[in-house]
Amino acid sequence: MKAALWFVALFGVAVASALFAGGNQSTVTVFWSPHRVDLSLNLVLLVLVVLFVVMHLAWRAMSALFELPHQARRWRLQQKERAMHAALLDALSELWSGRYVRAVKSAEQALALEALLTSVRTADDAPLRHTQQLRALSHLVAAESAHALRDRDARVSHLQSVMALGHNQKDDAVEAAMESAYLGAARWALSDRDAPEALRWLDGLRHGPARRTLALRMRLKATRLDQQHTLALDTARLLAKHGAFSETAAQSLLRELAVASLNEAHDSAQLQRAWDSLEATERNQPEVVLHAAHRMIKLSGEATAVMPWLTPLWNRMVQQPDSCAPAIRERVAQALARALVLLPADPEWLASIDRARQTYPRWVELHYLAGMVCWHHALWGKAQQMLEQAAPQLANADMKRQAWRILAQLAEQKEDTARAQLCWKRAAEVAA
Repeated sequence: MKAALWFVALFGVAVASALFAGGNQSTVTVFWSPHRVDLSLNLVLLVLVVLFVVMHLAWRAMSALFELPHQARRWRLQQKERAMHAALLDALSELWSGRYVRAVKSAEQALALEALLTSVRTADDAPLRHTQQLRALSHLVAAESAHALRDRDARVSHLQSVMALGHNQKDDAVEAAMESAYLGAARWALSDRDAPEALRWLDGLRHGPARRTLALRMRLKATRLDQQHTLALDTARLLAKHGAFSETAAQSLLRELAVASLNEAHDSAQLQRAWDSLEATERNQPEVVLHAAHRMIKLSGEATAVMPWLTPLWNRMVQQPDSCAPAIRERVAQALARALVLLPADPEWLASIDRARQTYPRWVELHYLAGMVCWHHALWGKAQQMLEQAAPQLANADMKRQAWRILAQLAEQKEDTARAQLCWKRAAEVAA
């Protein structure tokens, strides 16, 4: 459509020109004493048009002639700029392929070309694009390669150059390079097993970059290396919410860090605060509950605080038998036996344990737990019966040793010396 309109317009101009020139009888007289020249108006107009075109072309030719030195200079600068970008690309390629010495040389070549371009550039030259970003990336590539070559001095020198560039220039490209420098420095510190230094670099990041998955992963490694398990647990929670781990790996990591944070408590009050700081999903994990109960009894010597922790676990175990593995059931029985012996006799617990034993008669650990609770309630006969059934079958060394000890004490109460000596011997034979 556009071409058709142009064609119609051109046709109209041609027709108008033909009508004007075909019937135009006007003349132009030029007096040049003592001569007189009569010229057709059409010829005069044609000469003027030709003269204008010639003058225009001549002007363009002169401009191009005088522009040749500037074009040659721009061409030389452009070649240097292309060589600078090519050197940076070579440095990146060599870094990823593991040729670190070549990567350092290519990065230094890019920096040298950038310095040369900056020194020869004048105000009339076109400004170079991405100069600051290219310089920062070249320093980062050189620093990364120097780190791989264990050249600490070169790494620190290039990193300081990036830091100085970030202080002098403030734009988005340089800010992105600065974030890369902070993350790289933190990674290098972790490689050197210097957790405080890594945390210092990570703390220097802005709020947005500090919450990225890469930064959080490095913070997790640094806090674990620095034995700051509470901070590591908070970081692991953020990573789990971001989907950085699979569900199984996240549960395993959170469980491990929760147990480690409980180990940082040095008295019962600190342990209670550490327990309260855990999330509900972490407090529901059997390993965490059992470790917290063991730790509380060890620190305080009292069992009052641990029963609210162990009761939900016990209920879940007897109501949902598939939810707990045999090893967990053993630890639950052991923890409950240790806690209930320290508390006043409770008939409700005794009845609950007896019902569970009757429901699951093949669970040896329930026989052990029932025997220990019966012994605490001074039900000597029933305690002896339960422990005699459990002691030979128990796999846990501590539980097995404790069962034989209680049987030995019960035998001594009955003045059955031979039986007591046999039980003490069995307890001593249990491997530590």
